[in-house]
Amino acid sequence: MSRFCSIALVLFLLAPVVTEAQQAGRGARVGELIADPLLRQTFRQGLRELGYFEGQNITFETRDVEGPLDRLSDLAAELVRLRVDIILVDTSPALQAVRHATKSIPIVMAGFGDPVAEGFVTALARPGGNITGFSWQTPESSGKRLELLKEVRPILSHVAVLFDPRDPVATVELRAIQAAARDLNVGIETFQVGEQLDQELLSAIKKARADALVVVYTTRTARERQRIIEFTIANRLPLMSEGREFTEAGGLMTYGPQMIDLYRRTAVYADKILKGAKAAELPIERPTQFELVINLKTAKALGLKIPQSLLLRANEVIQ
Repeated sequence: MSRFCSIALVLFLLAPVVTEAQQAGRGARVGELIADPLLRQTFRQGLRELGYFEGQNITFETRDVEGPLDRLSDLAAELVRLRVDIILVDTSPALQAVRHATKSIPIVMAGFGDPVAEGFVTALARPGGNITGFSWQTPESSGKRLELLKEVRPILSHVAVLFDPRDPVATVELRAIQAAARDLNVGIETFQVGEQLDQELLSAIKKARADALVVVYTTRTARERQRIIEFTIANRLPLMSEGREFTEAGGLMTYGPQMIDLYRRTAVYADKILKGAKAAELPIERPTQFELVINLKTAKALGLKIPQSLLLRANEVIQ
C-alpha cells in the first residue's frame, strides 16, 4: 500500500473521532422552554452524570414561560435564532410554538400529553420529524382517579372538572375523564379556566355543589394551584389531580406518573441526540410507573376518613 493510501486510510478511520472532538470543543447549546423547575433540575443533573458540565462543554439558553402564553412564539423564535442544538419543552403551548419556529432543530418534550392525538407526531414508535421525548398521558389513569375518589367518597355522583380548553392536552384528558365517568355512573360538570382564575368561575363551581373537583393539570391550572386549593379547603371540596404538586400544596389526592423517572430520561435522550441520533427515530416513551399521593392532613380538615386499604397502597402519605 502506498504511503498516500495509508495516510488516507488513517484519516478516514479517525474522522468520527475528530468530528466528536470538534463538537466537544464547540460545546452543546441547549434551549429550555419549560415551566416545571423540577424538570430543569433533574434534566441538568442527568446531563452532569453523562459528562456535560455547564461552562465547559454545554451551555443553557433558558427562557421564562411565565406570563401570557402568546409570548411563547417570540421565545421559540429567539431560541432558533441562537442556533441551539436541542430544545426542551414540557407544555403543549410551548411545543406548538417551537414546532412552528423550526422543523430542523431536535425537540425533546417531557411530561407531555398525547402527541399522536394532538397531531405533533405520526406514531409513538417512530415519531418522524424533529420531535421526540416522553408522554405522561394514559387514558386509563383518568378512570383510576375517579375510582380512587369513589373509594374515599362512596356517595360520589357529581364531579366538577376544571380544565383549560385552549390546551390540547386538557381536551384529550377531558374526553378520557368523561368516558370513565360514564362507566362509573358519575355525572361530570366542566368549568373552563381562562388566563386567570376569576371569582366568577369559583362561584360557579361552588354553586354546582359537586362531590369533588378534578383539576386537569396544564400550565394555567398549575399557575393557579394555590388559589384552587384554598378554594377547595374553604368549601370542603375534595380535590384530585395528576400533578403531585397539588397534593403537596394541600390538595386531597393525586394519582399519576412518577414524573421524576420521565424527567431523568430527558437527559438520556438529549445525550443521544447530541451524539448524532435522530429525533425522528427515537421512540416516544410512555410512563410505566404511577404514584398515589394522599394528604391526610387535608382529609381530616375535610372530615374525610381515608380507608386503610387505600393508605397502604399510597406511595406517599402527607401527615
